[in-house]
Formats: sequence, C-alpha cells, structure tokens
Amino acid sequence: MNNVIDKPIIIAENLTKQYNGKTVVNKLNLSVNEGEIFGLLGPNGSGKSTVILMLLGLTEPSSGSVKIDGYNSTKEPIKVKRITGYLPERLGFYEDMTARQNLKYTADLNGIPSKDIEAKINEVLEIVGLEKNKSSLVRIFSKGMKQRLGIADVLIKDPRLVILDEPTEGLDIKIANQILENIQILNKHKNITFLICSHQLNLVQKICTRIGIMSKGNLIGEGKIDHLGRGLFSAGKFRIEVEVSEVNSNIIEKIRNLDKVVAVDNIENSIDITADEDIRPAVSKLIIENNLLLTRMNIKDSSLEEIYLKYFKEE
Repeated sequence: MNNVIDKPIIIAENLTKQYNGKTVVNKLNLSVNEGEIFGLLGPNGSGKSTVILMLLGLTEPSSGSVKIDGYNSTKEPIKVKRITGYLPERLGFYEDMTARQNLKYTADLNGIPSKDIEAKINEVLEIVGLEKNKSSLVRIFSKGMKQRLGIADVLIKDPRLVILDEPTEGLDIKIANQILENIQILNKHKNITFLICSHQLNLVQKICTRIGIMSKGNLIGEGKIDHLGRGLFSAGKFRIEVEVSEVNSNIIEKIRNLDKVVAVDNIENSIDITADEDIRPAVSKLIIENNLLLTRMNIKDSSLEEIYLKYFKEE
C-alpha cells in the first residue's frame, strides 16, 4: 500500500439525507485521507449509495456538508467531478462502439487535448489488461471485461479520488482478484485514493486500509478492523487467547474472578477470555502462581464476519 498522507480528501460533516420524511443517511461524519483505500461496508439499503450521490454532488443533502479536496460537492459539483472518478454498480457503455471509441468519447467529454487522447487510451487499457481488445465491440465483452473497461474509463481523466460501487459484484474469483490488484497498483504507483462501497466482507477485508460500517443510515463504526471490533462490541472489548500446559477448573474459576473479566471459555488447552480491559499481566501472574506453564497468550481481534453478524443480521 502507498503511504497515506495525513490530509483529508473527503470530509463529510453531519451529512443527512431524507426522502419523503424518511432519513436514509443520518448525521454522517467521515474523513478519508489522501492515499487511503477506504471501505464503506454495509448491506443493501444501509445508505451507502446515497452517500456516494451526495459526495459526487448528484443529490443535495437535507442538511450537513461534504467537501472533496476542499470543494463543496453541493455548490461546486463540476470541480468535484473533474478530480473524482466514479464506477457505478451498473455500468453504461455504448455496446455498438469499440472499447477505444467509448474511451475517446469519455476523453472528449473531459476536455482532454486531442493530441493526448490516443496515448491516454493505450495507457489505461494496458493498466487493466485490455490493450488487445482495443478495437473490439463492447457488446462481446464479458462482465469482467466490462468492469475492467469501467476502471479504464474512470482513469482516463487522471482522478485523484476514485469511488467504486460494488466493483467485484457477480465476478468470478480470478477476475475479482485482478480488479483488486489493479486498485492496489493504482493506489501505490499513482497515489489515487479509493472509496469502495460494498456489502462483500472478503473484498473489504482484503484490500482496505480502513473501514466504515453503515447500518440503517448510520455510520456505526470507523477505523481499522481490530479497532472496530473492540469499539463495537461494548461488553468485552478485549478477547484474550491463552494456552497453558494444563487447563483445570481451578484456574478457570480464578481467571473468572479477575477484575474486568466478562466471560471465560475453555477448549482443550486453550482459554478464551473476554474482558473490558487488557488484563494479560494479571492473567500471566495468576498462571505462574498456580505453577502452570504459559505457552502462548495474545489478543484476538474480532473478525469482520463477527462484526457483520452482530450488526447486520436484522437488516
């Protein structure tokens, strides 16, 4: 991953959107730094797509504000669009035109000088591995090829920020991994910031440096996965795995009685402790005092799957 610059390119403050009296995005506060690959995770209907529309200036917030690289998305949408690329979930190409013709059309719309267009088309097609399909009609492209062409289309104007809505939805694993590799390469070598909206856990976990989780219009958590796990599981923020030479009911009961312990589970020679604080020093001391050999102890981070099940099972 590229080095992230401590300078926000996206700043949303109390961003709210209501449709017919229903709040679909509720007082969202979000900051994404330059160089990040940020994942906005949530099930369908959680408000992700509405957030995208407000970021791009395609719909006005009911209240609050959003800025992209200092430009107000509501008041300066054209300036925002000049530096932002957007790949929607449903792509729209002219099927009776070639890949090159589609990209040229986008280049013309974005005011790229005629003398630079051909070289730019070749560059972006090479990045996504479609240079050999330059003269092929888009209607014969597979879904994966169209998705890669979509990324090329986004790159034609050298965006500083790229917003992707479900970029690997419906693709097989091989093609999906190619898309993810493209994103990582562009992030590293072209310093492009990515905001990826998805409901796919494995995609977000695999590629994103930081994550925001949306549920019913609310941003319920934001940060790195391990911090999210500790912050969102209010009871028992620390989960500690302990391996000892022998597990008996006596040591289990003594650990259970330690201050800040919420729960203790035993599986063979392993003890899983849930606690409100990092109590590893107290656990180590207790094990040694009971003449047991401590072979391993570490903090176990809550997986994204556990977080997802906790917050989205009722969506």
